Amino acid sequence: MIRAMALAALTLALPTLSVAQGTAKPDLAKGQQIANNICVACHAGDGNSTVAANPKVAGQFPEYLYKQLVNFKPVGGKKAERESAVMAGMVANLSDEDMRNVAAFYASQKLKPETAKDKNLALQGQRVYRGGNLATGVAACSGCHGPDGAGIPSQYPRIAGQYAEYIEAQLKSFKAGARANDPGAMMRTIAAKMNDAEIKAVAEYVAGLR
Repeated sequence: MIRAMALAALTLALPTLSVAQGTAKPDLAKGQQIANNICVACHAGDGNSTVAANPKVAGQFPEYLYKQLVNFKPVGGKKAERESAVMAGMVANLSDEDMRNVAAFYASQKLKPETAKDKNLALQGQRVYRGGNLATGVAACSGCHGPDGAGIPSQYPRIAGQYAEYIEAQLKSFKAGARANDPGAMMRTIAAKMNDAEIKAVAEYVAGLR
């Protein structure tokens, strides 16, 4: 939530965790109940957060959402793979089944995408998103997230239409190593090669992708 780069939430963002085979089919009704009781304050009942600090999760791949929920939970006395005091509290009492259900529910909702607010900045971001930066070794985001930011199910999350502020925050978090739940350190490696201007421009471009 940028996957040869990439966003949260941006919007931030990484290879996803495949849902294990043989598990029961997610219960959307139960997922909706969890969303309305626990997640609604930050992500809204339909997953279209109204606050830029909180990612839009509507229409995101369920595998990706499930992975993030799992990563927010400490396991076996070890710290969580993705640290967040707020999210740790939210998932603390959720079972594996609960996480699969709420992930499936939000995935079934329709995204209300954001828009790019700065045309010139978005154009700068477009160049990096599509072509990377050969001089500094920044890979093109489109290589993993697709030219339209739609992502690839079970591999790379959708980032199109995510809040620019969220994408920017996640890229900076990857760059600093504060977010480290990206398999193979893929996002950390890419973000580390980006300067703040590139990060801001790419985030702005991503917000306007469809």
